[in-house]
Formats: sequence, structure tokens, C-alpha cells
Amino acid sequence: MTHIRLLSALVLLAMVSTSFAAQPVAVDLWPEGKVPGLAAGEKEEIVDEIDDRIGNRVTKVTKPKITVYKPDAEIDTGAAVVICPGGGYNILAYDLEGVEVAQWLNKIGVTGVVLHYRVPRAKEGEVYANPLSDAQRAIRVTRANAEAWKIDPQKVGILGFSAGGNLAAVTSNAEDSAYEPIDDADKLSARPDFTFLIYPAYLNKKDADTELTPETSVDENTPPAFLVHTSDDRISSTGSVAYYLGLKRLNIPAELHVFTSGGHGYGLRPTEKPVTHWPDLATGWLKTEVLKAK
Repeated sequence: MTHIRLLSALVLLAMVSTSFAAQPVAVDLWPEGKVPGLAAGEKEEIVDEIDDRIGNRVTKVTKPKITVYKPDAEIDTGAAVVICPGGGYNILAYDLEGVEVAQWLNKIGVTGVVLHYRVPRAKEGEVYANPLSDAQRAIRVTRANAEAWKIDPQKVGILGFSAGGNLAAVTSNAEDSAYEPIDDADKLSARPDFTFLIYPAYLNKKDADTELTPETSVDENTPPAFLVHTSDDRISSTGSVAYYLGLKRLNIPAELHVFTSGGHGYGLRPTEKPVTHWPDLATGWLKTEVLKAK
């Protein structure tokens, strides 16, 4: 009987491992009752709405999670990227700037970790406060599961679009933890190893094109970054330039692409504009700057 139980357990473990490799797996970021910044007893409410342009549009989140997308084993590089969809800190463009991005990363051998961070923005305090806790926790949980998920804990990056790009920049430059530790995962670093900022918003001070906000200001510990935006982007026009200049002054590896036109919010969707090829440029940068050495 003991042998039968052991065999059953091994079969179940094999099934779970196969399932993980074949389809995305959702993981709650916080233990029950441990979500920082929430009032006791606040009820979870997630409303998914289909938007013709962006697909799945998540409008309310109080129970953050990550969804892990693994590439095929034969092309898996061991790198992972936490993905922060945009949406003005009010909604999440979950398909356009989340799921579709994870699927692209899988094609180039990278694990995609889509972050379902808290929206809408808090009524008080900084708009990024709760999302920053979620992003830092996502990086730590990813590193804590490095062995189980076959990830190199020193190749965990972050990627964000628009407000999600702001969140990625804030997370890349936060000196301290945004929340009190709750378990062993929180003993790990919450700073990513590399950063992708795709039409990031709110990076520079108002009426100061090349001056970064305090929370996005770079220092010698800021990770290398890849940045993209267009000149006709009315939401994130010069923040990428300010961020790039900050990295350049500190001799931190960075690559910036500014295209003439393309607007804002295109994600990976094909268009007739040259900016549509940014994923190819990002792939080249990733292979050269991140994956080139163990």
C-alpha cells in the first residue's frame, strides 16, 4: 500500500510539472490577510471587461497575483521577466500589455511573469505605492521559486508599458522595501537585474523634460535598461530620454530607440510604423546584454 501511495504521489508530481510547462500557472502574491496597504476585511473584486482595442481589460484588483508562462524546455534560457501592463494605474491592459508579451518572451526562451497588480490607484498617497509592493513581491517570489521554475535568480528582469513602465522604473530604483517582510521570500532582493521601459509614463517632472522624478531617479545600483518611445507620443514623450541620460552619466548599459511616429499604447500589435519592430530590437539587446554571460 505504501508503494502504491508513493507511486501515486510521483505520478501526481509528474502531472503537475508537465502542466506547469504546458500552460500558464497563476500564483497569489500574498498569503491570506497579508496584503499590505489594504484595510482589514476589504473584499476582492476583479472585473474583466473586453475592450475592442486592448482585449481583456481588468478594472479592479485587490488580490494581486502573478501568472507564470514558461517557454519550451529546449529553448529556455533561464531568464525571466516580470511584466507590468499599463492603464494609468486605473486599469490593466491585461492582454495587450501582459499576456501577449509573455507569449512573445516565451518564443525567445524567456519565462514571462505577468503581474496582476492593484488597481485602481489609491485615493491617498502615491499612485504607485500599492503596485510597488506588488512588483517587489513578484520579483522576490520569482527568485524564491527559481529552482522549481528553472529560472536563473540573477537574470530576473522587469518590463512595463505606460503606467506599467513607470512602475517598472520605480521598482528598478527603489532603495528600500515598500512593505514589511512576511516570509523567507522577502529576504531576497526586490531589484530587477535588467529593465525594459516601453513608452513609459510619468518619468520626468512636469515642465522639466530631462529631469526625472525622485522615485524614478537613477543611481549606481540601477539595472541596465532598454527604452522605446515615439516623438508623437503625447503621454510619454521625453521621460525615456531623461532616464537614458541618467544611465549614460553613470556608465550603466542602456539602449534608447526614439521613433518619429506611432503614438502610444501599441504593445506588440503589428502596424505600418517602424516602431512596430521594437520587439526585434529588444530581443537583440537581451541576447547581447543579459544572456551573453552566465
